[in-house]
Amino acid sequence: MVKIIIYTGLSITFAEAKEILDSTDEVEVIYKRPIKRGDLGQAIKEHPDIIAIIDGVFHQNSAVGHREILNVIKDGINVYGASSMGALRASELDTLGMIGIGYCYNQYATGNITSDDDVAVMLDSETLQALSDPLISMDYVFKNAASENIINITEKEELIKIAKGTYYPQRNYAQTLSNSSLSNDKKDKLTSFIRESADIKKEDAKELLEYIKKEIG
Repeated sequence: MVKIIIYTGLSITFAEAKEILDSTDEVEVIYKRPIKRGDLGQAIKEHPDIIAIIDGVFHQNSAVGHREILNVIKDGINVYGASSMGALRASELDTLGMIGIGYCYNQYATGNITSDDDVAVMLDSETLQALSDPLISMDYVFKNAASENIINITEKEELIKIAKGTYYPQRNYAQTLSNSSLSNDKKDKLTSFIRESADIKKEDAKELLEYIKKEIG
């Protein structure tokens, strides 16, 4: 029996995650809420073979520490990271055994982004619903919008500057567009594009789950 513990619920809901990777006769998959400091000490007691970190707390509680993750790796547990806290920690520990997956991880690993603020969101602690939009997702969407000629490069840079200048709990698309100099027509077109765009953090979470599913056969 392979035991897998996955910390998520924000980038992807438990129900959506279970559609990709769920328990079977040979695999036990345990989904837990976003990771915080101290959780891995308890997780080790459950003797998992794999731990995947997707979501974690940033400021609501103390974030999961590097040493905690390294202690798990030293115990022979495979540790994966993607999307949010997982992507951040994987980029910091990939040379020490943590495995990073997806766009967000690669953005950190290549140095294109460096701050935990880029993936941080305000969340409802009860429902795990995001109450703000992550900068990394906004940057991804605005870049694609520029590629599709919905906005130009100067407009994209203005939007990113506004988003970066907004404290992460208040950061969202509506406010960013409202504070921009875009014409109403462009705002309408961009709003439609945003609604149709993929959620890159969710896509990374899906990629990680598919990766683990393939790894365990």
